[in-house]
Amino acid sequence: MRQCKEQQFDASAHISAFLGTFDRVAGNANFHGLKPLPQMQVIGDISNELLELMFPGRCGRDQAQMSLEEILTLQLNKVCSLLKGQLFLAFRYDKPSLEECEANELADQTITNLCTILPQLRISLKMDARAAFEGDPAARNLREVVLSYPCIKTLTIHRVAHELFVMDVPLIPRMMNEYAHKETGIDIHPGATIGDSFFIDHGTGTVIGETTVIGNNVKLYQGVTLGALSFPKDACGALIRGTKRHPTLEDNVTIYSNATILGDITIGKNAVIGSNVWIKESVPMDTMVVIQEPEITFRDLKMRRS
Repeated sequence: MRQCKEQQFDASAHISAFLGTFDRVAGNANFHGLKPLPQMQVIGDISNELLELMFPGRCGRDQAQMSLEEILTLQLNKVCSLLKGQLFLAFRYDKPSLEECEANELADQTITNLCTILPQLRISLKMDARAAFEGDPAARNLREVVLSYPCIKTLTIHRVAHELFVMDVPLIPRMMNEYAHKETGIDIHPGATIGDSFFIDHGTGTVIGETTVIGNNVKLYQGVTLGALSFPKDACGALIRGTKRHPTLEDNVTIYSNATILGDITIGKNAVIGSNVWIKESVPMDTMVVIQEPEITFRDLKMRRS
């Protein structure tokens, strides 16, 4: 029987060609030599702790011996401690020249600013949960909505991520929303502005772009896309960033499953958009948009077999 000689793999014979794929130009997608970066796993932990902060008891922890004030104090300290560490890393990545004390000061100020608006964010989330309960006859109670509906998880993360985005925090807002996307199938850019009492029924496959503006009491179904019609470029051919390129939905709009709304257009108050439509022009208020009902044909399969 032949004896096989085991050889130890030598990476050095292959590393030269692989090394040649790396662009050493500053600012490109090369992380070698940078200061430590925020970690997606920690961002996920922060997102889940935010859910527990906004809806104490949701995670099922045994806190029967603690008062609500004690629970909230403990939870807020946990969220802020985790978030501050990631903010510090994000600020030092974004501005490598920052001294540690300067990055710490920026992180502390961001935490203070966020804590100031947390009460209003919680009120908005309570309204979102109420909208989900009142908009879905399958929901038995508010607790079921908060515990299990993907839109509540997504909106809790998004509403905090959006505030960090407005504060020009680098990296972290997008990482938070990509974590929510992975968990729920709902993709909302942190730049999107969303009003109160927002409900995404089912949610899977819903996409909401960066410059989308959504009013109050809006309801979307699964698979809705609020996207950009095109990507404007400057004279050099580079994408122009930061321009309004996504839809505005006014109050009380309902959009049914798999509708696609593209461009900087406005869907007026009380409008209803039917399933599977493709819209590139503004829709007036109090308007219903539907695809003409297709003709259905029935065939007798018995006759074909005979």
